[in-house]
Amino acid sequence: MKNFFTTLSNIWKIEDLRVRITNTLLFLLIYRVGSFVILPGVNPASLLNAKGAEGIAGLLNMFAGGSFSRASIFALGVMPYISASIVVQLLGIAVPYFAKLQKEGESGRNKLNQWTRYLTIGITALQAVAYLKSQILPAQMEIANPYFTVLNLCVLTAGTMFIMWLGEKITDKGIGNGISLIIMVGIISALPGAFASEFISRNAGAGGLVTFIVEIVALIGVVMFTILIVQGTRKVAVQYAKRIVGNKQYGGVRQYIPLKVNAAGVMPIIFAQALMFIPATVGQFFPKAASGGILIALSNYTSFWHNLLFGVLIIVFTYFYTAITINPNQMAEDMKKNGGFIPGIKPGRSTAEFIDGVISKITLPGSIFLAIIAIFPALASLIGVNAQFARFFGGTSLIILVGVVLDTLQQIESHLLMRHYDGLMKTGRIKGRTSVAAGGTSQPVI
Repeated sequence: MKNFFTTLSNIWKIEDLRVRITNTLLFLLIYRVGSFVILPGVNPASLLNAKGAEGIAGLLNMFAGGSFSRASIFALGVMPYISASIVVQLLGIAVPYFAKLQKEGESGRNKLNQWTRYLTIGITALQAVAYLKSQILPAQMEIANPYFTVLNLCVLTAGTMFIMWLGEKITDKGIGNGISLIIMVGIISALPGAFASEFISRNAGAGGLVTFIVEIVALIGVVMFTILIVQGTRKVAVQYAKRIVGNKQYGGVRQYIPLKVNAAGVMPIIFAQALMFIPATVGQFFPKAASGGILIALSNYTSFWHNLLFGVLIIVFTYFYTAITINPNQMAEDMKKNGGFIPGIKPGRSTAEFIDGVISKITLPGSIFLAIIAIFPALASLIGVNAQFARFFGGTSLIILVGVVLDTLQQIESHLLMRHYDGLMKTGRIKGRTSVAAGGTSQPVI
């Protein structure tokens, strides 16, 4: 306990770190206050029975920090921005113009960010129309007029862009990645209500308090498993030695290539979750077509087809994101420049092919583990756990919470160590998702 208070004191002594943490808390407070500001002309009392916390709508509501069910100006959250980021990254593979921008350094990134913002406006406008049509107007038919729709379409779009701006300000002037922290705060805001709902349900006789305690223990176990997967630092068959011969920089000693079973972090599950919102969005535009068939199955997060597609998308995106994060050719080139080699493998192209093969093999178990964690909430719901509480048994919510907390603690620890203070842990450095892969680039976080 003494060490804990000493660490807090050290954090407060560092002016830059103190200012960054204060800025972060203030920006997050602005976001939470805005999530309670209701859309103009909407009576929130009439919406209480119009929207439940089930299915995809419940997930959207959790990511938006409850704004979705309150008809807030921030009802759409940051998911349109994440969807736009996915599209732009995919265009970097398929379209030469975007691929060229990715290689142009800072100027290229600025142009890509500009394209992402433009695309975010378009996606937000579409989702705003779907949200108003499916969630607001059916509950309040007396306000169904073009002026109301256009006004709130503009408000919802501006709300999402403002959240995106807040995220950028947190990244620049705060601590950690702003968008990730905004999503995390929204998820945490739903946690007390989920605990209370499950406790009341069990106390009323649906399994008793013993079942509730068992669920808490199971949740702790899932959290520990998730931490292991998010960090992805196990050394079982994931590190290959390279001997440095006659190189003064390394002293001629054996070095290691730090490859991870989960180099992509939480990004595959966020990307996959964003795409899984598409069937529900389509269903909102065409309710008659969504009343049966594949659309309704994909919109139900407990259905077999939803979870099968979700798992496959996670595996695909894990390979995709690992490929754009780690560059085997660059790693092989760096080894060759430093006079290093992998025993039994020729330098250059052969080394790059060998590293690429290793990455492909070790990424498979990492992607499968991510997929298993992602479908845990559906399994928990099927065995009788309350829908709100079940979402914290793995899935996107738990992985984001674990990943963002680790990243934020890593940022704070870096500031402490730079000023020659002790870190947050005695036993070793905290490892988040933003570590730099050998020969690759720093992994971006949304």
